[in-house]
Amino acid sequence: MNVSEPISAARQRRSFLSPGAYVPLIPPVSALLLFFALPMGMMIGLSFETTLGGFGLSNYQDFFTDDLALDGLRRTLVMSGLVAISVTVMAYPIAYFLARSTTRWRVIVFALAIAPELAGVVLRTYGWLVILEKNGFINDTLISLGLIEEPLPLIGNMFGAVVGLTHVLLPFGILSLLTSIQGIDQNLEKSAQILGASRLSVLRHIVFPLSLPGIMSSFLIAFTLSASAYATPALLGGIKFKVLATMIYREVLVLVNWPAAAVMATVLLVIVIGIAFFSTRAENRIVNRLHVR
Repeated sequence: MNVSEPISAARQRRSFLSPGAYVPLIPPVSALLLFFALPMGMMIGLSFETTLGGFGLSNYQDFFTDDLALDGLRRTLVMSGLVAISVTVMAYPIAYFLARSTTRWRVIVFALAIAPELAGVVLRTYGWLVILEKNGFINDTLISLGLIEEPLPLIGNMFGAVVGLTHVLLPFGILSLLTSIQGIDQNLEKSAQILGASRLSVLRHIVFPLSLPGIMSSFLIAFTLSASAYATPALLGGIKFKVLATMIYREVLVLVNWPAAAVMATVLLVIVIGIAFFSTRAENRIVNRLHVR
């Protein structure tokens, strides 16, 4: 046994416990406290303020007894879930192609996948507005082909918001899955094919299980970002399509009811944190099971 090993471990322990080791953490921790924790704390505190200047749970009681607010919450969760599923399903084959392809098409596909991020959210949303509106490209094409007689309601509803958000968030899903699939050893796939497994069997029994952490990450990122999105649901969903983000905007700028807006934001924050917590635990369990196998 090398005598220097315990001495080196003791030195590392002392350096870890010394106050100087935490000096580099001061700037990022201070920034998080100032620009994240403090505003979040003020928002949560504002949600408990009553109209009489006191504190209580009356704002939360009003929220959970208001059918319109609960409908907005349910609509937000359903929309976010559909977007997360759509993003993950569409991003998976693209990410697998980018992770395994060695042709020149890889660069082109990667550029096309990331290209939407070069334009703003509002610009991309207006692009879908032109495509999906009553006199847009899709309805005009279907009518000219004689497939439909009346324009389809493609905007002003859940469908338009899901399509727009899927396009906006698809690059995030591709990058999440690309990182996960690239971490899978290709020799596992080659060995399975040498032993007689078909390409579909390799994808089903090897690639898919090992990429489950990336799938969970893609779903979580798309869900959290779509739950707090405002511009796309407002433009493609229309006035009648109310989610929590648009309702918060109305409470703040139209009704000037900051405590009600703070309640909605706090409820949405708690739900997103809860989903992220349970998703992370599920992902850790999946990773541990894969390591055991």
